[in-house]
Amino acid sequence: MVSQATYAQSPYHRVHLYFSSIEAAVEEGRGVFDNLTKFIVWTLPTNLGEGLVIMAAILAGVTLPILPVQILWINMTTAVFLGLMLAFEPKEPGIMTRPPRDPKTPILTRVLIGRVLLVGLLLLAASFTLFQWELAVGTSVAQARTVAVNVFVIIELFYLFNCRSLKKSIFELGLFSNPWVFGGVAVMLVLQLFYTYIPVMNRLFHSAPVGLDAWGRTVTAGIITYFIVEAEKWLRQRRATGKYA
Repeated sequence: MVSQATYAQSPYHRVHLYFSSIEAAVEEGRGVFDNLTKFIVWTLPTNLGEGLVIMAAILAGVTLPILPVQILWINMTTAVFLGLMLAFEPKEPGIMTRPPRDPKTPILTRVLIGRVLLVGLLLLAASFTLFQWELAVGTSVAQARTVAVNVFVIIELFYLFNCRSLKKSIFELGLFSNPWVFGGVAVMLVLQLFYTYIPVMNRLFHSAPVGLDAWGRTVTAGIITYFIVEAEKWLRQRRATGKYA
């Protein structure tokens, strides 16, 4: 038998280490690429939704649901405390069984572009509708805008869980496999409560306290968005496997 010391010095061992390091590098690269794509797919609908809601208000000739300083708040806080958490997402099971990716394939495929458009339109529909709802029931413009901002943040929060995998459900990955996500969500919720209820934040960002009923409608919009995206992923997977015509 060849001793371990002899094997460690043999060319076979060096070749084994060489190919093992290549495999590890490919696996790590695929994981980084996955997480980068997840972040892009998560963040683009927010920018799209913000642009659409401003454009819709201008075309309809109504009060703007969100102000530029409020857009700054959304982008500044959610990118750090929600989107950044996707960088810590563990590599998905079976990542090395995938065929090599064509270098000419764009980061955003037609499927992912469709998802970005879907979530952007859901953000537009939810924020614009609930903003108008608040005005219709007699709340102030500041309160209605606060609800619209909260809609963006809460939908982004729920959509973050959709983006933990671009194809699978989070329950397939393991709900708690990335604890950083829950830490980021907790911090974001605290910040949004400050934004809504702390007087100095109300002055800086033109926000105002809102009631529990408004929060209930906002969270409902987030839950609906989560299930719509999960249904879209499920249908595409069914088509891909030939189980859905």
